Amino acid sequence: MELKMDGLTINREKIRIKKSEPILVCPAEETDDGFYFLSNLDQNVASIIQTFYCFKADESKKSSETVSEVIKEALAKVLVHFYPLAGSLTISSEGKLTVQCTNKGVPFVEAVADCEIEALGDITVPDPLTLGKLVYTVGGAENILEMPLLTAQVTRFKCGGFVLGMALNHCLVDGIAAMEFVNSWAETARGLPLTVPPFLDRKILRSRQPPKIEFTHDEFKQINDASDMVTLYQEEQMLHKSFLFYPDKLASLKKMAMEDGSIESCTSFTALTALVWRARSKALKMKPQQQTKLIFAVDGRSKLNPSLPKGYFGNGFIFSCCICSAGELIEKPLSFAVHLVQDAIKLVNDNYIRSVIDYFEVTRSRPSLTATVLITTWTRLAFDTTDFGWGKPIQTGCVTLPAKEVVLFLSHGRDKMKNMNLLLGLPVTAMKIFEEQMQV
Repeated sequence: MELKMDGLTINREKIRIKKSEPILVCPAEETDDGFYFLSNLDQNVASIIQTFYCFKADESKKSSETVSEVIKEALAKVLVHFYPLAGSLTISSEGKLTVQCTNKGVPFVEAVADCEIEALGDITVPDPLTLGKLVYTVGGAENILEMPLLTAQVTRFKCGGFVLGMALNHCLVDGIAAMEFVNSWAETARGLPLTVPPFLDRKILRSRQPPKIEFTHDEFKQINDASDMVTLYQEEQMLHKSFLFYPDKLASLKKMAMEDGSIESCTSFTALTALVWRARSKALKMKPQQQTKLIFAVDGRSKLNPSLPKGYFGNGFIFSCCICSAGELIEKPLSFAVHLVQDAIKLVNDNYIRSVIDYFEVTRSRPSLTATVLITTWTRLAFDTTDFGWGKPIQTGCVTLPAKEVVLFLSHGRDKMKNMNLLLGLPVTAMKIFEEQMQV
């Protein structure tokens, strides 16, 4: 992949990074051992999320010569509070995922790049080939149980800039909990007390006894691939792209969603979610009779009664779901899809979340992703506030999306609450159609 930066052509694929052998960083003090309970909300998201933070050299603060040692020492200290991350994933006697708190440690790698940090260019689009070099992953692991819950890598560049790359198992944290961990780590590196100490007891999200399923949970419904989309994915290369929506474009989209008068108002999230669902269904050439699902993450922390405690360390979100035929979705106005999204959001309350927890307890089902788009949003996560002592990151990003069905919404630029960037991957021919649908 070639990138243009400041009149120079940079070939990302030629960026060479030399890595040290990983060492295990253990909690700096003795911590609890035994098994650590994971709730039913943690069970269905056991995938590795790879993210990274790029920091520019700032000699006015301090030299980056010591950055690896500072971050490594801070990791040992912060793991005292977040000790489950130093354990390993296993299966409980109930057949569920659980963490064995062995204090085995977190693999930590020091690395050196043969270029300046500017050679990375714009990292808003996932790029496993190059960006994957910034994150340490364990080779030869055959399943999720053999992978560490957390790995860390610090890569120093010639200019003095550095990148912190992490691979973190989603079953331990959602986006909010992950950010609170990283910011706690950064505070520790700066010698500060934790602003948000973790609340570790996930048993507050145990299933009810007996379980009580009160709602239809279509996110688990199996759908037939009547449009033979599996062949399209097999025959064509996946292409990842990002699409930026500035406030004026978002305003235009919301106006389009409300123009037929069937809905009185909508948010940027509901309008953009509806647009992506329709556009992706068109791009994949779903047949009119094809059932299609939209699944999206809803933060349940404040919707539970009582609310989850501040600093809750775990997954506090649930998947809400809309389902209809592709023909209905595409032929009806955008307001139809927006209305479905709005109704799905309204449905999420304490009873609904408890029903989701109980549904898994009874069925042990996992969401089916055939003919499905799964939207997750990081727009409210403060990625740009993390400061290990060398200032805030100049860029943050993810190496790749966890599944081909996933679409990620990110905030963008200085006015982060108003600019939205969406990332997704599609087969090449489908991406061309999707791009046309984004011209609103």
